[in-house]
Amino acid sequence: MKRYAAYDPPEYLDWEPDPELVREYRARIESHPEHHSVIVGLGSEGYLALYRDLLRTRLHDIGLKRWVRQGVISKAWLGTGEEAVTVGCVHALERGRDVVMPMIRNAGACIIMGMPLPDMFRGYLATTDSPSGGRDLHVGSPQKGVYQPISHMGTNVPVMAGVALAFRNRGEPRVALTWIGDGATRTGECHEGANFAAVQNLPVVFVLQNNQVALGTRAPEHTAGSMEAWADMYGIPNTVCDGNNVLEVYAATRLAADRCRRGEGPAAIVANTFRMGGHATHDEREARETFPPALFREWGNRDPIGLYEAYLTQSGFAVERLQEVEAQCVAEADAAAAEALGSRDLIPDGPSALYDGFSQGGVLHGIEQRPVS
Repeated sequence: MKRYAAYDPPEYLDWEPDPELVREYRARIESHPEHHSVIVGLGSEGYLALYRDLLRTRLHDIGLKRWVRQGVISKAWLGTGEEAVTVGCVHALERGRDVVMPMIRNAGACIIMGMPLPDMFRGYLATTDSPSGGRDLHVGSPQKGVYQPISHMGTNVPVMAGVALAFRNRGEPRVALTWIGDGATRTGECHEGANFAAVQNLPVVFVLQNNQVALGTRAPEHTAGSMEAWADMYGIPNTVCDGNNVLEVYAATRLAADRCRRGEGPAAIVANTFRMGGHATHDEREARETFPPALFREWGNRDPIGLYEAYLTQSGFAVERLQEVEAQCVAEADAAAAEALGSRDLIPDGPSALYDGFSQGGVLHGIEQRPVS
């Protein structure tokens, strides 16, 4: 993937695959028979689809960061370095049937589930034609199987437990999935939701996206125990995986979803990864002061897109084919951002904040679109 000096973390700019990390990447897949059997069923198009959505997810972040630098928006919450946790999970689900509730760093989930990329950009512009009608940059589309996330991320757990309860009570073979940050596991809502899901044997997958920091607090400072053992206290089967290995995340999630669909109750995945930036674009300096430079270098070498590219080329995929996919994704992202900017002056009137006339699908009725004067 092309690197962008103005937008990528410095550790990514001159990125080259570390042969030992590439060997480890492949070994983690091939040494786990169940995971390997799931992955080989992807086929060449499946491998390329994962690659395409890794690129789309990162390019969405780059587009937002460009807007911050240009003064279009004031800040953005990015998932750079964590893309594999999002992409691997969503690709393992049955789209059109299963549902997700992403955190803001899982914006790629919305794209993969079918939400238009221009709408993802409009969400940050707070326009009347954004998915939330300009009310909230946390966006979703129930029609696409995406439930709008909540800023207090631990609350995603009981909400999705409730969705899974509905699936079970209706006898529907559907799965609910949500991501949890390492900090969110410390909240009361998360505990209550996870315990309820376990006791009720619900078809829900909890993905602990352990990026090792909650806002600006490192995991060892907010958790005395092991993150990898989080689900054990609830009796929920738990799989630990490399969150920067999209194939391992995909396989672990696919097996977890299959378990839920068989009526065997909830499942948990701990995906260990790292946030290659600040809590948001306005506090990059704080992030660099929170962790030592060596840790950024270590995880910078584990760029989930770079390692997957190396895996694909070693597996026989032509570099030219990957470049073709990238060119298509870049064109799509650029066109989506440009289209969204065309809505920039459509600011919702104050009364629309009361949700009068607001439909579940994000369409406003009877509310005038008022250009900025």
